[in-house]
Amino acid sequence: MPADHSKPDEAPLAKRDRLLAAGPFNEALRAAVAVRGLGIERLCARLAESGTPVSVATLSYWQSGRSRPERRSSMAALSALEKVLGVPAGALAALLGPPRRRTATTTRPAFSAYWPQPDEVVGLVDTVDLRWDERLTRISQHDRVSVGHERGERSIRSRQVLRAEADGADRWIAVVHIDDHALPLPGIRPVRYCRLGRVVGRPGKGLIAAELLFERPLRRGETVILEHEVVGAAPYPLATNYERKFRLPVREFTLELCFDPSMLPPRLWRFAQAGDLPEQVEEVPMGSGGSAHAVTLNFGPGRYGFRWDWAG
Repeated sequence: MPADHSKPDEAPLAKRDRLLAAGPFNEALRAAVAVRGLGIERLCARLAESGTPVSVATLSYWQSGRSRPERRSSMAALSALEKVLGVPAGALAALLGPPRRRTATTTRPAFSAYWPQPDEVVGLVDTVDLRWDERLTRISQHDRVSVGHERGERSIRSRQVLRAEADGADRWIAVVHIDDHALPLPGIRPVRYCRLGRVVGRPGKGLIAAELLFERPLRRGETVILEHEVVGAAPYPLATNYERKFRLPVREFTLELCFDPSMLPPRLWRFAQAGDLPEQVEEVPMGSGGSAHAVTLNFGPGRYGFRWDWAG
């Protein structure tokens, strides 16, 4: 956990100005965000509007000290972020120092990669059986997200085709996060060809993990189709984005959004971040009947999804 260098009874504005003068970068950024009073999702939306998008996970990592802006696109986003936060131009960038040297690695991303609360995710998945995760090839995945008239995320139905690369694979682990941690956690419902195993929730963190058990253990080379549904609980969390995180590559991923026709967002963006490369964002039109979809092939590791803005 990052050290807390704040002084007793120090006012937020004074703390921000002190940290902007002396650093470190991540604490100065956190202090500036606290003074500005915008949530991380709203900050990301403002950056996307300015043409310099960053993901929620990336901005969270910058604040925690887990990573920092280094690439040209990240530095452009940092410059825009300084404007949004109302701090002097270059004040945060000046705290970064020289770029860190990068080294090549072939290590697969951790299960917690691309999540905004990586430590919490690690603690969560330690309570379920992950031993088969790397032995299941992701052939096809299809997520269908339903958003109701109240702009809430009602449900997510997922269909997956997996191939076992070792004898004995018998489960898939689903991890779900909701942005509003004060709301009830959703339920996990098996739909076809699977049943629930262990389910672990962290209500205060908006996280839930579930084991989806296959009908029987697979032999090496066998495939399995399974479907499950994440069912929201009222009051439904406000839906402003959806993404799937890929620790391992998938041959084909389809993402489908279905909005209530009476309540459609005025703008919709598709985004993709492969590995640690800059996020790619593209505005896309809404399809007929309040739907939109995107397909990507041979994608991952990385993040892929949609975000939208109800304000226009």
